Amino acid sequence: MSTVANPNAPGTETTAGQRPPSGRRSAGPVLSDRARSERKLGWMLAGPAFVIMLLVTMYPILQALYDSMFSFRLTAPDEKSFVFLGNYATVLTDPVFLRDLWVTVLITIITVLVELVLGFALALVMNNAIRNTRGLLRTAILVPYGIITVVSAFAWFYAFDITTGYVNNWFSWVPGIGPDFNWFSSQWPALFVIMASEIWKTTPFISLLLLSGLAQVPSEYTEAAKVDGATWWQRMSRVILPNMKAAIMVAVVFRALDAFRIFDNIFIMTQGQYGTETLSLLAYRTSIGRLEIGLGSAVSVILFVCVLLIAFIAIKVFKVDLAGSGKGR
Repeated sequence: MSTVANPNAPGTETTAGQRPPSGRRSAGPVLSDRARSERKLGWMLAGPAFVIMLLVTMYPILQALYDSMFSFRLTAPDEKSFVFLGNYATVLTDPVFLRDLWVTVLITIITVLVELVLGFALALVMNNAIRNTRGLLRTAILVPYGIITVVSAFAWFYAFDITTGYVNNWFSWVPGIGPDFNWFSSQWPALFVIMASEIWKTTPFISLLLLSGLAQVPSEYTEAAKVDGATWWQRMSRVILPNMKAAIMVAVVFRALDAFRIFDNIFIMTQGQYGTETLSLLAYRTSIGRLEIGLGSAVSVILFVCVLLIAFIAIKVFKVDLAGSGKGR
């Protein structure tokens, strides 16, 4: 006569996540008392900081959303009127907004792509460097990222300026560049300097993120690929990069969100002239320069929605489970 084990009988254990022997699905993973106490302690430690950060970030967002519903100018506070989505219609149909949106997207795409390539190259160099030189190499690479953005923007401006700069003399052998070439008098040269300064400063950040991804690639995989006769490109495309997907996604998301909100470099170098204005600068110029709080808040809300959309698209494209990416190692 066959017997069926009783899951409630003494000595019978069920692990978390397994289907009970009775055929019924478990309600969820069974947490031990220690796991419950650790989770409770984690919420007690992180909870206050989480609530404060939520309040600090949510209040300006909700305030901007509220102000965007009104036609509100600081010079005429008594003329404040409710227009609902009228400010959004005005902003979205404005050719200046469409131009600034295109400039913002262009800067984001070019800088992120170039930084990914350069950052990955630097990550490979740091990962393969001799152990005794790794610390010095990482410190040297991080120097640009440690400089304040405003300081680096002024340094790049003075380097390319027609009166104080030295770049024209150094690259006078390049066709089209001479002592009288003004980098900040037209759109494309100015955008080139702005994007070059961004790439120079933030590539070290990307390289560190990708270096952490390289460290997570099991060496057994690459060694097995070598034994099987895989070329360098095959090892890179079929072994290393797929196992770095989580690190690449984090680098792309963090950097794209930051690049889409670029403000400092443009404000210092061109102040948005010659077709270099971005959405952040448009929101600043509308709210602070023209004192149009309603329209400026609408631009800020649209910028916030674009940032959320970028994060959502990146997560959907990479399809990475960050919560489970580190399991099993």
